[in-house]
Amino acid sequence: MIEKQNAAVVETEDRVGFKQPSNIFDKIVVNSFSLVTFSMSILLTILISLATFTRYILKGDLYGYEEWVKLLAFWLYFSGAAIGAFNGTHVSADLVQSYVPNGTLKRFLVFLKDLITVGVTALFVWYGYDFFMFGFRGPLGTGVAIPMTTIWRIPMWWSYLAVFLGLVFMLYYFSVYLFKSAKELFLGGSK
Repeated sequence: MIEKQNAAVVETEDRVGFKQPSNIFDKIVVNSFSLVTFSMSILLTILISLATFTRYILKGDLYGYEEWVKLLAFWLYFSGAAIGAFNGTHVSADLVQSYVPNGTLKRFLVFLKDLITVGVTALFVWYGYDFFMFGFRGPLGTGVAIPMTTIWRIPMWWSYLAVFLGLVFMLYYFSVYLFKSAKELFLGGSK
């Protein structure tokens, strides 16, 4: 009984937690997204604090700061989502790991969850690409009339690029987990 519980803990620890990247690709991707996430957090904190100071202490207005907040927030959220996908700490309603005993049923349900996750993420990547290209090429697809923010005239594709890149790397890491769960399912639990 204790061995089964220990095996379940080891299996859960393999999938969930803050991992260190093991290959050069993962090191580059995770460290880049970590740098972006950290930088955006600092910049957002400074910008929002500055806007608050300007509004409530100086009784002024930091004109158009919302546009920068949105741009930085997109990069923060989607780079963080890619890191979460790498670590296996992405938000999920994963009751299977907690309540289903180890065995074929559990391996199948984990595989099914990973398959659905990859399918939904692939759909979002497709829409994310269209979203990015709309911002990059404009509504006519000619590069004319590119959507920009109202005040600072920041091209919207900068924000859309964050969405697309975050989703692409989420799809990659979710696919890695799908491959691992398929291997565990079809090879009878071997890793």
